Amino acid sequence: MNRLIPVNSKADIFQEYINTPFEELLSYHNFNMTFHNYEKASLLISMCMDNRNQLNIPNNFAYILRSGGGNLRHNEFKVSYAVAVGQVNFIALIGHSQCGMVKLHERREIFIDGLVENAGWDREFAEDHFNQFAPIFEIGNEIDFLLTEVKRIRNRYPKVMVAPFYYRVEDHNLYQVRED
Repeated sequence: MNRLIPVNSKADIFQEYINTPFEELLSYHNFNMTFHNYEKASLLISMCMDNRNQLNIPNNFAYILRSGGGNLRHNEFKVSYAVAVGQVNFIALIGHSQCGMVKLHERREIFIDGLVENAGWDREFAEDHFNQFAPIFEIGNEIDFLLTEVKRIRNRYPKVMVAPFYYRVEDHNLYQVRED
């Protein structure tokens, strides 16, 4: 089953996203909708730190958290801040194609060598660092991880609407993700 749903027109947007910041996010990014002015954000976006992923959105539209794989583990306090103090009611979790956190273990030596060469780390310290943190941050399939994270965040913030999206590096568009 193809879980990625392209958004090529407003008619493609899921009904539950109409009249929400999710509709605006898709319209700004995929359709280059003219930017509106925002006094405050009602949306939190969590996405990967990958530099190939750049959203087309206006200032003050959203809080944005970027981490490897868009993984919110160890970032819940920041999410809680946006919900409690920033009063966001919507969270968009955005996974993406070609994510470096997928099969991270396969890049173990490149990672360690890079820390030794580029950061001046001792090799043993770099190995320990990888071994300690890679299991926490490695994800399997991007979409499976995204949907698992959506469920986890929904359970943690039951009054907040949480939606999964997918950024295709190949075409720089956002896609909706079918959850069933």
